[in-house]
Amino acid sequence: MTQNNNIPQGYKESPLGIIPKEWEVKRFYEILLEARLGGNYENSESNNGVPVIKMGNLERGTINLDKIQCLPKNELHSEYDILQENDLLFNTRNTLELVGKVSIWKNDLPLAVYNSNLLRITFKDKYVASNIFMNYAFNSHYILSQLRGIATGTTSVAAIYNRDLDTIKFFLPSFPEQQKIAEILSVWDEAIEKQTQLITQLETRKRGLMQQLLTGKKRVKGFSGKWNKMKLGELFSERSESNCTHLQLLSVGQNGVYPQTESDKRDTSNEDKSKYKRICKGDIGYNTMRLWQGRCALSELEGIISPAYTVVIPNNKSKGDFFAYFFKMPHIIYCFWTHSQGLVSDTLNCKYPNFASIQVLVPHIEEQTAIANILSDADSEIDLAKKKLASLKEQKKGLMQQLLTGKKRVKI
Repeated sequence: MTQNNNIPQGYKESPLGIIPKEWEVKRFYEILLEARLGGNYENSESNNGVPVIKMGNLERGTINLDKIQCLPKNELHSEYDILQENDLLFNTRNTLELVGKVSIWKNDLPLAVYNSNLLRITFKDKYVASNIFMNYAFNSHYILSQLRGIATGTTSVAAIYNRDLDTIKFFLPSFPEQQKIAEILSVWDEAIEKQTQLITQLETRKRGLMQQLLTGKKRVKGFSGKWNKMKLGELFSERSESNCTHLQLLSVGQNGVYPQTESDKRDTSNEDKSKYKRICKGDIGYNTMRLWQGRCALSELEGIISPAYTVVIPNNKSKGDFFAYFFKMPHIIYCFWTHSQGLVSDTLNCKYPNFASIQVLVPHIEEQTAIANILSDADSEIDLAKKKLASLKEQKKGLMQQLLTGKKRVKI
């Protein structure tokens, strides 16, 4: 049953569209109690002082502590900048895409302060049940679209000022409904966190397997013979074909070879590609100047890659998928570094003659195959876990859109 103007029963018209009758629409300044910037603290790589939460630590809804900078030891900080549990932080400056990130502090560290690019926001308890609800609201589609509309500046440097935030409009359900929505979405966050932890565990296990299997410290069941000392030139030949411009343009990353897209960093649309090198399925391509950064991968495709890369072809003594893992081991990367040519570290080149001269200890091809299969299975398990994580995030995103706009109601 609907009312006049096709408004569903129990809903009403509002400045943001049709919402439940019990809900209100309030501007930011109406519900704001206080908005305070953090301190102007000196950047430091020291890990002895008080941690400083900066714009780079804020993600959409959560805080990332992978990279933390600290105050120099014994440097003073304001007690007003000390973060408290459930503080809501707003990123006032960043790129045009990232400005306006909002995250909630969950006491992940015993003590931390925040800096002057972040705004700590406190709301009137007359309108807002908790910062947990407002964290979800700020990261919903209807608020993000408003934030993008008020951001000023260039693509690389943009800002959102307090006076601009005053124009933002929020949907506000009753206190019990705010709390229920926050509880439901928190369950999804817990599932996402558990899945993220599982991925970390799987990746740690894979690194352990690589360390054990690719050095011979742990042998695959059924194999016991000594590994052979061989030069890479005995295991690989160089593919030097060029002028294959009819083939698709590919890029070599740390985890594979893939078709180059418009979003790739360097525009090659006007380049002469006659010197680009052919790469075939089963070949390994590596960047001669960035091999020690992991820029090496087995190709599942045929195409052409930049002449900055070297393409090597495994022979009947080498298994390409085994060496795609093997070449990422620290002791092998060190060999690539020491066998390269150049005047300074950032111009070192590991071209095929340098590559071919490196001596390595490798198992027989049957054991190479067995090791590669184990590591491939580990990769498949990680990929499956990542797909599940992506699915959980998409489901939460859809649920936020429904719950935070009143399209889907919760039972109180």
